[in-house]
Amino acid sequence: MITPADIENKEFSRAKKGYNEEEVDEFLDLIILDMEKLLRENRQLKAELGKAHVQVDKHMSTETSVYETLEAAKSLMNDIAASAERRAEILLKNAELEASLITREAKESISRYTEEGNRLKERVETLRERYKKMLEAELERMDFGGSDFLADFEKDFLPASLTEADEVTQVVAPEVQEYQPQPQQPQDLTKTMVNIR
Repeated sequence: MITPADIENKEFSRAKKGYNEEEVDEFLDLIILDMEKLLRENRQLKAELGKAHVQVDKHMSTETSVYETLEAAKSLMNDIAASAERRAEILLKNAELEASLITREAKESISRYTEEGNRLKERVETLRERYKKMLEAELERMDFGGSDFLADFEKDFLPASLTEADEVTQVVAPEVQEYQPQPQQPQDLTKTMVNIR
């Protein structure tokens, strides 16, 4: 490549009818100035182009980094979403199992309490029947014995009591009149029967 110094140092041979030497020198000086200016601009443009290449490379690496970051973020979001779905499924299954367990326990409790209630009802019914039969048997015995039962009672217990009372009365207070027991009316025991039903 021709440099401004080459142009400036170039010497031409002389010919007889040649160009005016001063004009050629002036013209060559203009060419040298323009060429130096063009070379400076060329160097400046090359430097700017180098900087631009560096920036483009930097932007390209940044763009690649951003793209990789976006891809990583997208992958992470997918993983998080999948993990959240799995966790939600597990929580739902656990809740369903717990609800099933509670329901089963409640049904078992209801069944157990129902059976226990039925057993208690049967026992109460049995007790009612026994009590009713016992009362009926007592009433029948009272009806069969009737006044004989009360007479036997009076005969067994009242005379002894009266004898003891007479002895006490004579010893303690002779002036107290003798106790005369009043004949008792037999009670109607059918009124005492409790209506079980």
